[in-house]
Amino acid sequence: MKDIRNIAIIAHVDHGKTTLVDAMLKQSGIFRQNQVVQDRVMDSNDLERERGITITSKNTSVVYNDTKINIIDTPGHADFGGEVERVLKMADGVLLLVDSFEGPMPQTKFVLKKAFELNLKVIVIVNKIDRKDARVDEVIDEVLDLFIELGAGDEQLEAPFLFASARGGYCGYSALEPAKDLHELFDAILKYIPAPNVDENGPKKLLISTIDYSEYLGRIGIGKLESGVLKNNDSCIVVNHNDPDRHIRAKIAGLYEFEGLNRVEVDSSTAGNIVAVTGISDLEIGDTLTIEGEKPIEFVKISEPTISMTFSVNDSPFAGREGKFVTSRQLRSRLMKEIETNVSMKIEETTSTDSFIVKGRGELHISVLIETMRREGYEFQVSKPQVLYKRDENGQKLEPIEEVVIDVDAAYIGSIMDKLGQRKGELKNMTESRGGYSRLVFEIPARGLIGYRQEFLTDTRGEGIINTEFKAFEPYKGDIPTRQMGSLIAFENATSTAYGLFQAQDRGNLFIGPGVEVYEGMIVGENPKGLDIEVNVGKEKQKTNMRAAGSDDNLRLVPPITMSLEEALEFIEDDELLEVTPKSLRIRKKILSNQKRYKSKK
Repeated sequence: MKDIRNIAIIAHVDHGKTTLVDAMLKQSGIFRQNQVVQDRVMDSNDLERERGITITSKNTSVVYNDTKINIIDTPGHADFGGEVERVLKMADGVLLLVDSFEGPMPQTKFVLKKAFELNLKVIVIVNKIDRKDARVDEVIDEVLDLFIELGAGDEQLEAPFLFASARGGYCGYSALEPAKDLHELFDAILKYIPAPNVDENGPKKLLISTIDYSEYLGRIGIGKLESGVLKNNDSCIVVNHNDPDRHIRAKIAGLYEFEGLNRVEVDSSTAGNIVAVTGISDLEIGDTLTIEGEKPIEFVKISEPTISMTFSVNDSPFAGREGKFVTSRQLRSRLMKEIETNVSMKIEETTSTDSFIVKGRGELHISVLIETMRREGYEFQVSKPQVLYKRDENGQKLEPIEEVVIDVDAAYIGSIMDKLGQRKGELKNMTESRGGYSRLVFEIPARGLIGYRQEFLTDTRGEGIINTEFKAFEPYKGDIPTRQMGSLIAFENATSTAYGLFQAQDRGNLFIGPGVEVYEGMIVGENPKGLDIEVNVGKEKQKTNMRAAGSDDNLRLVPPITMSLEEALEFIEDDELLEVTPKSLRIRKKILSNQKRYKSKK
């Protein structure tokens, strides 16, 4: 057996994790000399590249000094934490990547805690040491404080520190005299990360940690071979630690190992390798492939969802104009396909055949799905995000609480404390940090955060940074005031005119410009007084022979507010829906007819 090292890379969003993997791939000679390689090659889907976040964990491998290093790229965002917990089961050590200015962030903490629970070895890399505002010594202290806070053992506290610029492609033991390349990093991995602790001669056991899906091969199970030798076309038994009744006979149709970015088919694989298997149709995460009579490998239960939304078929007057997939059958099969690979998401059927409840780990988790689906040509509508409650054994209502870490200029602290106080946030810690910035730590109900991010950006003039992480279910904190704004609602089906919009803009801020088709019940703006008002945005000017000098030319329209998907989800109320099509996002009332809406209120 060749030497193997299995490592997972942990980092907060945008600390340079995917860029570092790029450099490791390039310097290990995976690519041909003249091969064209895009940046951030591991972030393979468009959404990941645009937002600069890793959404799904991926595997790759490099060979250094005859040792195969399997690299697992993990998401840095807590909403995709379901990905992280399982992935660490494949690793024997982790690279903790920390920005030389920002230091360790809450999401890093979440993953690192899981790594310590699994007793994995850690190598700390302080990245971006070429930044002008790098504060390397303080960041080292912050990392050690975090280790102590998370209860690291003596061995883990002696983790080696390396200093890198992933973009510059170098990493070494000194921040003052930077290395030329990544050789010191590769050497450190071989030195400090142990080879997999496995039994080569035992019975075959493969724990499935990730599921992938291919149109041609069906479900693909990926995991670490914990013991024995696995061969192509082997027969095996599928069992599961969390489901004692599960017992399925199966046969492996294809066995693959990772080389660079590719899966390469092999005849057999030995313990310690990360492999992919195909041919078992109902394989699930947490399953163990083994032989008759063997016990399944223990596996972490995936964290529960905290937020739900209803997805339903678009029934607005404009339904079917822009989307390719519009029926409930198409919507259902797409959602069911999503939970094939997205394990921390759950789909429930409702009494109506046209709508489905989607549960996820946070607003971002579900909004990424919505954005992906509209790019694929789906047209549907979604409701306001709702928080999922639980009851404890005494019947007391529990709700999800988030830990919120805010980095902001001292000038804005007052408005943030005021706003979060109204939303039942409790200030837990406040520290003066670098360059006039302060760090505030709050604990706040998850429902208090819905709709807050937009206000936060406005209140801090776009300068504040907000990060959240699920903490625990705690007793219900009481009612929270909802959105202060009312809606401006289109009075009838029409095309908006400059004249109609000019009359309507006195009532509030508009979301549309002239020449836009609207329908009765569609929301075309917001009213600061908190009332819902019907406006006629298609109104034409009366034509007469008389002309007033100059007054016809001065219809000055305020530019409309254009909302992103997340902003629209935060804006809508319980009696409103967001219509999502490949080309448009429209906010509307659930009941479109003005008269019916008026009656239902009475």
